[in-house]
Amino acid sequence: MNNRRLTILQVLPKLGMGGAERVAVEGAEAVHLSGHRALIAAGAGPLAALATRAGAELVRVPLDTKNPLGIWGNIRRLEEVIEENEVDLIHAHSRAPAWSAYYAAQRRKIPFVTTYHGVYGEENGIKRRYNRVMAQGDRVIAVSNYVAELIQQRYGVGAERVRAVHGGVDVGIFDPATVLGDRSVRLARAWRADAGQPTIMLPGRLTSWKGQKLFVEALARMQNKDALGILVGSDQGRAAYTKSLVTLAEKLGVGARLRIAGHVDDVPAAMMLADVVVNCSTKPEAFGRTIVEAQAMGRVVVAADHGGARETVLDGQSGFLIPPGNAAALAAVLDAILDMPTETRIEFGRQARAHIARNFSLPVMQTRLLNVYAELLG
Repeated sequence: MNNRRLTILQVLPKLGMGGAERVAVEGAEAVHLSGHRALIAAGAGPLAALATRAGAELVRVPLDTKNPLGIWGNIRRLEEVIEENEVDLIHAHSRAPAWSAYYAAQRRKIPFVTTYHGVYGEENGIKRRYNRVMAQGDRVIAVSNYVAELIQQRYGVGAERVRAVHGGVDVGIFDPATVLGDRSVRLARAWRADAGQPTIMLPGRLTSWKGQKLFVEALARMQNKDALGILVGSDQGRAAYTKSLVTLAEKLGVGARLRIAGHVDDVPAAMMLADVVVNCSTKPEAFGRTIVEAQAMGRVVVAADHGGARETVLDGQSGFLIPPGNAAALAAVLDAILDMPTETRIEFGRQARAHIARNFSLPVMQTRLLNVYAELLG
């Protein structure tokens, strides 16, 4: 960016384990490695240590409030952070902190950037107005072209202000060559996955729109009756939903072939166990990080043909796209993949990994982010 050492402030509710928080940490790393100063203002969270290792300086601000008085009070708090640290640009990743950051940036006359991470619901006028701040940046970053078009349609934002910066995956961490030792073996034992048993995995938090019920239905429809289905991800306290998945699997006769693994820390090792990784969300994903990670791991992927997946999966080359919400189509393509010769599946995986390294790696994402900052800062 600029020859002068700049200070970039990112704001979040807290440093939790979500995709937006990871993007913020990766952005801070990019700023730090380019010789500038990276600040993150947020509440405490499990990613705080990772952010510090990435080169970020953490500023504790209670930005996890949605109370209007709290949001108003945070304007002044952020103004103080901007003044004390000579902040050159402020970047918001979430709606409540964005409202505080928007007014603080205006008062201090510095550029304001937002990243639109999700497909926010707009059930009523109040919700729409609350969401609108994410489209009021001097630059509005969308995590996919799908989201970029949505922003322009919803809010009438000109294309000159919107930039698509897809998420990036660390292809050093998500690399099948680095998953050595017993990392996958331990998981296989815990999940009672027999060696050589065809394995299909759906990673993602357990919630209805992620398509776990569709996945169970497809498992029951498959011709391959040996295939094991594994759901990886936390139910975040939705015990009733988890129970409904078990009940459905038993009803359809696939209870013995379904594993509900819960949260997994070692995602690369988990994906190494899979012959196929699935994303069958019933609503469009803004980006779909897990399907990108799976391709980086050289897995054959299947994704619903909508949202960000259309941009990250090369249909017929790095994976397959299927009609959304169609259990029969999902079952058919899963059977076809498992019937492929091993060499063909390996070639799919090789092409998938090369595609991700070329277009969706972490350095590619970080460079594009820095370019957005440079547009505003010179």
